[in-house]
Amino acid sequence: MDRMPRVVALYRHPVKGFTPESLDALTVQADGRISGDRVLAFRFAEAAAPEDRDGLDHWPKSKGLALESFPALAALRLTYDHASTRVRIDHDGTTLVDAGLDDAGRAALVDAVTAFVRASPGGGRLKRPGRLPLVLVGDGVTARFQDRHRGYVSVHSAASVTALSAALGQPIDDRRFRSNIVIDDVEAWDDLGWEGEVRIGDVRLSTAGPIVRCLATHANPDSGERDAKVLTTLTGRVGQAEPTLGRLLILPGVSGAVGDGSGTGGMIRLGDEVVLASGPKAAPRP
Repeated sequence: MDRMPRVVALYRHPVKGFTPESLDALTVQADGRISGDRVLAFRFAEAAAPEDRDGLDHWPKSKGLALESFPALAALRLTYDHASTRVRIDHDGTTLVDAGLDDAGRAALVDAVTAFVRASPGGGRLKRPGRLPLVLVGDGVTARFQDRHRGYVSVHSAASVTALSAALGQPIDDRRFRSNIVIDDVEAWDDLGWEGEVRIGDVRLSTAGPIVRCLATHANPDSGERDAKVLTTLTGRVGQAEPTLGRLLILPGVSGAVGDGSGTGGMIRLGDEVVLASGPKAAPRP
């Protein structure tokens, strides 16, 4: 008897581009975002006007620190205390900074991250006009710094990562893909063909587009080195038209703007079953 697809890993990313948190449960808010996900971001000076630093409703990667351009960020171990809104950043067993989100704390966090990035192989990118000083934006509570205006939940299958690992000839980690949900007991790439409603536990979502990947996936989530040619492997050996892995899920009937409370979210837990209301549509096979 075939097993039902199920949730095998859950992640949220408190600070855009930094260490994910591995959790037993995630809350999908009424605006379609994951509670506590991307609540802070380090933004370039030219993209962080004082009047809107805490009012931004999404965060394009080109406007600040992101793994796409600064892969060394993956080597940092960031811990965020959601209750006290305090950030700790370690590197190679040494604490670089441990601070809150008051003005002094934000300044300390910016100074430590700026110094680390400047000393990294990609640090020269910070010398471009308008990039410094960095600004730590966000209130530490509101999920807002995703890549798109609309709130969404990202999901990929463990089987797709296994298939990609085989094509690359090296094992790769789920964390490279920065998804919120990893599922198992589904064939590789099948999630790309899903259509209509998807129920995960008690949360009812609708399928949106597949996720076209960027250079962030080349960064090793432990070392911060670009050590896997994910994009060209997906379009080459795997045979995709665009480098795609995983897909987006949204709350039906919700605009997705920050604070939109019109949807019905809920809790997603490890082990929850993933049910397709109308069955999967076959994805184009590589």
